[in-house]
Amino acid sequence: MSQFSTGQSTPETPETPDAPEGHERPGRSRLPLVIAVVASVVVLLLAVAVPLVVQKERAGSTQKVDASTATLDDVQVFENLPRDHVEGDVDYDQTPPVGGPHDPVWLDCGVYDAPVRDENAVHDLEHGAVWISYSPDLSADDVAKLAEQLPQNGIMAPYVGLPSPVVVTVWERQLDLTGADDPRLPMFLAGFSDGHTAPEPFASCAGGERDPGTVGV
Repeated sequence: MSQFSTGQSTPETPETPDAPEGHERPGRSRLPLVIAVVASVVVLLLAVAVPLVVQKERAGSTQKVDASTATLDDVQVFENLPRDHVEGDVDYDQTPPVGGPHDPVWLDCGVYDAPVRDENAVHDLEHGAVWISYSPDLSADDVAKLAEQLPQNGIMAPYVGLPSPVVVTVWERQLDLTGADDPRLPMFLAGFSDGHTAPEPFASCAGGERDPGTVGV
């Protein structure tokens, strides 16, 4: 038996036209592209920011401080330092030291024109004294300015190898200063020269050993 055509043909499925150049097909995720762009931006920002931070840290000890915005936020704090009396030299972790084992003999209060022994100076810190250290190449005028600010219960001397032109220290507290005119020095003295951080806050550096380098009486 023969088959007869109905005259109708099966419709063909239309082809999906190609997406125009520069456009993605619908449904394709753009997430990988977004991640790649964000990662590139982060890398670029880090490349710019890291050198600036390092530069700021290196220059922080010499840049002038504005008196109107000066704070004591940069005071370094150390805790639970030992206070044993020992003979001989001590290898301290800080420069200058802020506490720790020390010589049984302390230094007499005053201004010294030559470096003093760490182990004796740390005993002064234990007594609540202030220790102002300055770079040996500091000008005579700046040294005089520092001496004018030295508290009665304090010692002052040049120090080789300081991390900044001037460093002021009490027991377990220390601040790097840009120089004799740094407005944070009087702020530090006002906050810490009473010796409240020291194990013996009501003691004094008076009556200690008079180093041959001491200036004045």
